[in-house]
Amino acid sequence: MQGFAAMKEATDVLKIVGMVLLALFVLAVGVPLVLAAAGVALGILGFLIGLAVLLIKVAVVVAIIYLIIVVIRAVLK
Repeated sequence: MQGFAAMKEATDVLKIVGMVLLALFVLAVGVPLVLAAAGVALGILGFLIGLAVLLIKVAVVVAIIYLIIVVIRAVLK
């Protein structure tokens, strides 16, 4: 039973770390987007928003390519 308690504690720690990372992402991406929508964006803020949007686009493309590769592997298996 002691091993189960340790695993539960580890999953709780991972959940907390995930929440902290999500909060940091929201602060890094969401706040500049809201400010840009409000018309407060300056030059550097606009650059950061463009960079965040580009990063999201790259992540989506990589995820789609990965899914295509996984499907091809599953079909050929």
